[in-house]
Amino acid sequence: MGYFQMSRLALKWALTKPPTSRYPFEPRKVIPGSRGRLVFTKDNCVYCTVCAKRCPTGALLVHRAEKKWAIDRLRCISCGYCVEVCPKKSLELAGDHAAPVAARAREFT
Repeated sequence: MGYFQMSRLALKWALTKPPTSRYPFEPRKVIPGSRGRLVFTKDNCVYCTVCAKRCPTGALLVHRAEKKWAIDRLRCISCGYCVEVCPKKSLELAGDHAAPVAARAREFT
């Protein structure tokens, strides 16, 4: 490739908009139907433990007697099985994504 061809190509790339988004500065567009983060509504829950039994990774933990519900965000794969089986619709998959999790800790609610 000659010098002028490379220069023309470099100038073209410098003047056009990049095909990717500038993530930290531009928020990600929510795509309809995409699986994002798992959202729990405590008011609707009857603590039946069906969601924890259905979770393939064991990310959910439900204590019926203590009325506690917990999720391990590092284990959750956002498959949606728990959302499908919840009788009171207290779980849903939001289209947006949560902040990254670095520590292995369960979120209790």
